[in-house]
Amino acid sequence: MSFIVPAPLTEFDLTMQDGAIIKVRRHGKADAPARLFLSHGNGFAIDGYLPFWAPLCARFDVVVFDMRNHGRNPLGDPPNHTYAAMARDIEDIFAGVTARLGAKASVGGFHSMAGRAAMKHAVEIGWRWDALVLFDPPNIAPEGHESYAAMCDFEARLADWARARRHRYFDPGELAEEYAASRAHRTWVPGAHAAMARAVLRLDDATGDWVLAFPGALEAETYTANIPMNLWPMAGDFGGPVKLIGADYKVDRPMITAIANKTLADEGGYAYETVPGTGHMLQLQRPYACIRAMLSFLEERGIAY
Repeated sequence: MSFIVPAPLTEFDLTMQDGAIIKVRRHGKADAPARLFLSHGNGFAIDGYLPFWAPLCARFDVVVFDMRNHGRNPLGDPPNHTYAAMARDIEDIFAGVTARLGAKASVGGFHSMAGRAAMKHAVEIGWRWDALVLFDPPNIAPEGHESYAAMCDFEARLADWARARRHRYFDPGELAEEYAASRAHRTWVPGAHAAMARAVLRLDDATGDWVLAFPGALEAETYTANIPMNLWPMAGDFGGPVKLIGADYKVDRPMITAIANKTLADEGGYAYETVPGTGHMLQLQRPYACIRAMLSFLEERGIAY
């Protein structure tokens, strides 16, 4: 299967507080009663999540954007790639989109890094959502918690991998093959590997090569920046309804993020659901199961679509 990103209904640039540019695109039904804001995990890009968000366009006003320095966005100078900056970006994006497109019921749907930034935004800056859905954010408990050391080790290992990762390709197909060959990503739905490879690479006109839009060194910094955040909020800290949708913690070798999310849900009183048979990239492994988990939460809260 081939996933081709459709032409947006509209697109525009928003300027963040430090001058960074975020390219925003609107898809789906402009007259839908609810708007989805969707973004992605560290080192990825929202176009690569098309198997998850394309079906939602039949029901929602869908706003997609890459996090700063990722995907279609220009690389900042300096990049200022911190969770504090990304949390402020979510505030600016919500305000900018609402000013341009009008106010309506708004739902945040964020994966991994974007989910952590959305958590920081919601509890430290302000609650802007009618509902917030977080897909397997890499939550790190306070130091001394039984899960703290394992999550820190996980982020450190990812940082080492990101620093050493290949950053230049002759063709996006090469990266797609790398994704498909990896244990973490090989179970994505057919076509998702190629879609993600196209989303995270850009053509270097000077050489004809394809290079990572988001450099591996910055990706590594983002993994390690998650460790000192001291962000383990209870559900009641958010000011509105929030749901954690996690990877499967019951499989033989569960992702540490799956365990961390189940633990936070139990300790924090969250609405929570695990998607069977999935790892951290659950939206690309079982996109329709992830959609159902999100829609059931919105229906329970009377959010029409």
